[in-house]
Amino acid sequence: MTPSHTTAGRPWPMLAVLLAGQFMGLLDLYIVNVAIPRIGADLGASGAALQLVVGGYIIAYATLLITGARLGELCGRRRMYLIGVAGFTAGSLLCGLAPDIGTLIAFRFVQGAAAAVMVPQIMSVIQARFTGRARATALSAYTAVLSAGSVVGLALGGVLVGAGWRPVFLVNVPVGVLLTLAVPRLVPPDLPSAGPSGSRRLDLRGLALALPATLLLVLPLVLGRESGWPKWTYASIAVGVALAVVFVVAQRRTAARGGDPLLNVDVLRVTGMPSGLVTLVALMVAYGGFLFTFALHLQSVLGESPLRAGLTFLPMAAAFGLGSFYWRRLPRRIHHLLPAAGLALNVLGASCLAVSAAGGTAMWAALVVYGAGLGVSTSLLAHALVHVPPARAADASGLLTTTMQFGQLSGVAVFGAVFLALADPPRPEAMGAIAWWLALAAATGMAGAVALARAVAPRARQAPPTFG
Repeated sequence: MTPSHTTAGRPWPMLAVLLAGQFMGLLDLYIVNVAIPRIGADLGASGAALQLVVGGYIIAYATLLITGARLGELCGRRRMYLIGVAGFTAGSLLCGLAPDIGTLIAFRFVQGAAAAVMVPQIMSVIQARFTGRARATALSAYTAVLSAGSVVGLALGGVLVGAGWRPVFLVNVPVGVLLTLAVPRLVPPDLPSAGPSGSRRLDLRGLALALPATLLLVLPLVLGRESGWPKWTYASIAVGVALAVVFVVAQRRTAARGGDPLLNVDVLRVTGMPSGLVTLVALMVAYGGFLFTFALHLQSVLGESPLRAGLTFLPMAAAFGLGSFYWRRLPRRIHHLLPAAGLALNVLGASCLAVSAAGGTAMWAALVVYGAGLGVSTSLLAHALVHVPPARAADASGLLTTTMQFGQLSGVAVFGAVFLALADPPRPEAMGAIAWWLALAAATGMAGAVALARAVAPRARQAPPTFG
């Protein structure tokens, strides 16, 4: 299907509007972490309540991502993106004005749900509207935003908290209002094949399985570490896995009967998707664990302020952004090897961090190498998606965005628990030990990256322009 005239004439302003929403949602995920102590002091919140201020957003977000992706396909991606932006803006305003901790927690769930409606549309639109070099560039910009959002969130949080915790939420409001006005002008209506259709409907049976399965898997990952991993967390994960298996079986049966499943699992048969997902899991587990543990290391072990700790990430973020945006300028014949090469840099960077965690120039150099590896590794998105047809864009988007969330949450849960055990009392050796495990996680991801390279190499030789 040929893109509309509007899209062909203004694809990059459209992409900027979409990525601004991604940045806003990601920024909010990290910026609030810096404000938690101030929120607790001002509202007299308990530790469990403060967990839900952070975790409520993540729980709603991760649980509803697949549903949000499907709603975009059924009801229109532009429409759902606009609804998500408006809902996120309203939720941010209400969080910023919350009079007590209960109200704040409730509206954090609203923010997370709105983000789950907004974010999946971004990758779906990129997949449907961009091809060849343009798609590679758009995905590179997408991953650059992912790298910037986390670090800017940590640094900006340190600045805003000086004026109180409410600006941490209210900063989203003017951005959200501008996006709400810009979306109808810069994001064109969906292509006919992606818009609503009278013959299609939301798979309620699949929804009834997907929501509790995802919730039961996410909830212990968010709350388990702080609560000491009680028995209910393991039971929740076990039941969640069982429901996930039932969900996959039910989705296959729905598709076999000619129905419209919530998630068409046939997308996993697309060349590059299975190995791409495996690589993405390893990458995000290591990245989530690194962000959480290293931020704690900087503040609790090295004694840095929240602002200085955020700024310490900047060299890594710069290398991440440059690597994710400019990998396509490397010789085309080696593009399919870049995810494995990026993970090799992650192994090197984490190994160097293991012996330089006490600080100094060597630690900064290790961060740059690690960030460059992350940036180059994100080329795997272009390779994993290259064979996915536009009709399966929502399925691929839902799977990839949900995988990113589960990967990061798992990394925080696993590496966070180990770090807190090793860092009692605080000592640099704790981060050194974690860094060796981060190197091992990256090395594990290399197996998936090698499989991905083998899967996409034939297409790379036959049709080089595919990867840009």
